[in-house]
Order: sequence, then C-alpha cells, then structure tokens
Amino acid sequence: MPVGDVSLPEFHPIPGIRVGIASAGIKKVGRKDITVFALAEGASVAGVFTTNAFCAAPVTLAKQHLAAMAPRYLLINTGNANAGTGSKGLAAAQESCRFLAEQAGCVTEAVLPFSTGVIGELLPVDKVTAAIPQALAQLQDNGWADAASAIMTTDTVPKGASIRIQTPRGVVSLSGISKGAGMICPNMATMLSFVGTDARISPELLQRLLSESVDQSFNRITIDGDTSTNDACILVASGQGIEITEHDSETLSFFRRGLNSLMQRLATLIVRDGEGATKFITVAVEGAVDRSEALAVAYTVAHSPLVKTAFFASDPNWGRILAAIGRSGVANLDVSQISIWLDEACIVEGGARAAAYTEEQGQTVMNRAEITIRIALARGTHEERVWTTDLSHDYVTINAEYRT
Repeated sequence: MPVGDVSLPEFHPIPGIRVGIASAGIKKVGRKDITVFALAEGASVAGVFTTNAFCAAPVTLAKQHLAAMAPRYLLINTGNANAGTGSKGLAAAQESCRFLAEQAGCVTEAVLPFSTGVIGELLPVDKVTAAIPQALAQLQDNGWADAASAIMTTDTVPKGASIRIQTPRGVVSLSGISKGAGMICPNMATMLSFVGTDARISPELLQRLLSESVDQSFNRITIDGDTSTNDACILVASGQGIEITEHDSETLSFFRRGLNSLMQRLATLIVRDGEGATKFITVAVEGAVDRSEALAVAYTVAHSPLVKTAFFASDPNWGRILAAIGRSGVANLDVSQISIWLDEACIVEGGARAAAYTEEQGQTVMNRAEITIRIALARGTHEERVWTTDLSHDYVTINAEYRT
C-alpha cells in the first residue's frame, strides 16, 4: 500500500490539451494501455529525458521529433518499453507515430512517442495502431484522471496533481500526471510525467523552467538506484491563457513556484508508491560546501541497502547511516563536526552517539511511516534533500515476478 496521501485531485482542465485513452491489449487484454494527448496549434513543448546510454527507441525518436518541430500529439503506451530493440524498435516507434499522424492529419514529426514496460521486447505495432483510432475518438477536454491510470505499470495507484495559480496578470492552471514505482533513480528515474498549463510561454523559456523544476523534483527521488531506459518528463504550454515572459519577473516567479510545487508532488507520489514501500523517507543534508557535496551524502544514505532494510524493520540502527555518510566520497570530511537527527531525535552529535539519545527515542521515530533523516555537516551553507523508501520483502517479490 502507498505511504500517506496519494489521492487524485479534481483536475483542472487545460484549454488546448485534450486526452484520449484506448485498449491495445499489449500486456493484458482489455487493459487501457494507450494514451493520446492532442495539443493545440501553437502550443510550446519542453522535454527532459533519461541519460541512460541504452535509451529506448521512443526516447530517441521523441528527442529527434521535438528538435524538429512543435509537437501536436503525444502517444504513450504501457506494457512494453521498446528498449534494447535496436533498429527494429526504432522502426516500430516510427511506424506508430506515422500511423497516428496519418489518422490525425499532421506530419509524422509532430508526434512524440513514449513507452513503458518490459525491456527487450519489440513493440507490437499492430496492436498499437489498432487502438489509436479509438483513442482519437475518445479525446476529451479533461481526461487527465483516465490517463493517469492508463500509463501505470507496477504502480498501485494513479498519480496526479492540479493547481491554479493567482498571478499579478491573472490565473494560470496546471495539471499533470506521473507514473513509476520501481527502477527509479535520478537522471532521470522508470518514470513518465506529462504536465500541461494554459499559459503562453516561449519554447526556450519553457525548457529552462522544466529543466530547473525537474532538478528539484524528479531528480531528487530514488527508490532502488536504477536509472531507467525510458524516462521522460514533458511540459506543455497550450498558449490559451496569460503570457509569461522573462521580462515580467513577478508573474514568472509566481509561475515558477507553482510549477515546482506541482512537480514535487508528482515526484514524491512515485516514492510514496514505491515498489513494496512501507516508509516515506526524506534525507535532508545541511551545512555542505556545495550542491554536489550535499547530494553525494544524501544519495549515499538513500541508496544504502543496509539503511533501507533497517527502516523496513523499524530498527533504529543509526550506525548504518553514519557508515553511509563516511563512504560518500566527500573530501576531508571532519566526522567530529557531524550531527544526525531522526525527526526530532538527535542520534549523533559531534561525530558520536548523542549523550541524550536513547534507544526508545529512536524506536519511537522508526515506528512512523514518514521519517526525516537530517544530517548536518558543518562545512558550509548549502543544503539539499532527496526522497526515498525503505527496502522490503515485497520489493524483491515484485521484481522477481515482474515478467510472470
């Protein structure tokens, strides 16, 4: 079961973005596994993609098409990643885009493809193309909730967020969905996310805003340390609302804060629904010299199987956190200056067990479903945080049985 509140919101429709879903039966007959986003002419689109060298065929093609022209359609399938499939996989993704473009009356390059599912199996193009007309026929102004369910793989719940921002120039709406529960690690993490706003924003500014926001959201989550072949995060500005420019810094600031809030919600929903997760853990590092140092410590702790299994057992074995910090690779780390807290309980002070700490205090915190590990390095002023989960028996079971 997910940790904490993962309920879907009442989505605000985004004028200029329509969504349709259909069933192709890629992995399971009758399952809604095809999603199409139709974008208004003139919409701006920005994207951030996986850095995995074995990036999937749809990632390669989506990047090419996005660089070529303004997209009009997004095509998403679940049940098959079309990754590790070579030239045949690229041809399959291309044919899916060509067919949708033919049906919709646009050029092939105006379609961006996205896939998620099992790696190493060729995309069944015939099933995808057979379902596309149904998805186009089902296009609606507010299909975000349906799409949130249709893009799921091992997710146990659909994930979404929706807000309205009151800016000095008027109200801006944002809605978005995400999927992911395993193979989650930054740069990016198996995750997909699609976010829309009715604002009018230039493609260049939109790309900068997305990259900044992803860096503080989807690039701050980790479940198992594995970076997927298929990650993608897309931000669409439909251009049907107020204009946001760099010249109006106040309105831009309002929008940036709202976007970052929505993106962090979408990212942390993935962690809350992590495969087999029973804990939602924030690792907050403060007093670092710079960003890279803070993240090195945070991720070493967040990735540690020993730390994660201790949290699953609700065992206040704080020595595992200490050891992880010590092997994080920070140069000239003065351990005598380090302090560590589990929520309100100070467990380490001056590099050793805090004098006032008791096992009972630690146990009280570890019994909670949501816990913050706060690490003070006392080396500088920089701070960063990442979100992660524990590591349970169910995580092993889910991934051992993934293809069965």
